[in-house]
Amino acid sequence: MQDVADKVGVSKALVSLVFRNAPGASAETRRRVLDAADEIGYRINRTAALMTAKRSNLIGVMANIGSGFHAELVEDLVAAADRAGYEVVLGAVTPTHNEARVIDTLRDFRCEGLLLIGPELPARDIATIGATMPTVVIGRRIADPNLDVVRSADGRGISAAVDHLVGLGHRDIVHIDGGTGTISADRRNGFARAMRRHGLEGEARVIAGDFTEEAGMLAATELLDSALPTAVVCVNDYVAIGVMDRLRRAGVSVPERVSITGFDNNVLARLGSIDLTSVSQQPRDQADSAIEAVVQRLDGGRTEPLAAVLEPALVLRGSTAAPSRSP
Repeated sequence: MQDVADKVGVSKALVSLVFRNAPGASAETRRRVLDAADEIGYRINRTAALMTAKRSNLIGVMANIGSGFHAELVEDLVAAADRAGYEVVLGAVTPTHNEARVIDTLRDFRCEGLLLIGPELPARDIATIGATMPTVVIGRRIADPNLDVVRSADGRGISAAVDHLVGLGHRDIVHIDGGTGTISADRRNGFARAMRRHGLEGEARVIAGDFTEEAGMLAATELLDSALPTAVVCVNDYVAIGVMDRLRRAGVSVPERVSITGFDNNVLARLGSIDLTSVSQQPRDQADSAIEAVVQRLDGGRTEPLAAVLEPALVLRGSTAAPSRSP
């Protein structure tokens, strides 16, 4: 900073004000200081600055990097945080880096608030975190006075897929779920309610799975070994793609013989070769709501819990059609 100050002909204290974006320097001085810093290749030592700063202006985001939906949501969160004047620190959940460890790392980096995308930790553990710092849970239904929640209505999203299939004439509809967990339960319950509403509770079948392509392929193999339904409602797009791949390899045409729906409307679902009918969780709207919630806690002093439930939207593509009458 002293080198920059000497080059511009101002004090080191004034250079510090510019780098901290604090008041006290004119627009012209700011421009000259930043130009001089660029010219000599100076970059702010963020770690050193955080040691003395009262605030970090960092928001920690926990995401599973294996999920296309999480990746898309993170992109929207970064954009929303930037508009709010905050930076995002990304904590990646991997098979060797679990959620608890990621959260500890984000707190060690002095993040002022946390955004947890689809957390699978016990609710009591998440509530404990929320009692110590502003925390927003994205995508999971959880009730605690210290937590904010932003999610889509998973049950209504699955119901929309069932309504669409029934409207096409399907009655033999199978749901492949995501196993244990609140998100999977909400989508499974949404399937059951929709089938019951249409008077098809006796036709409703559920196959246990998880959120991976492998689960979809295994479930499709099970269906091939029994009686194929005319339609499959999958817990997410990855499962749907796994089902589609296995059926097509077995010579079963999609959607002529079996219609398939997914959930998340991820990038793969939009590819022409997949063309998957899917439920969009409106990731941009979720990102905007989540950033607004944490900023309200940090800058607005809000203390009461917030629960934003967004309406999902069914996106129709070529993986669904009226049931075929031929075997």
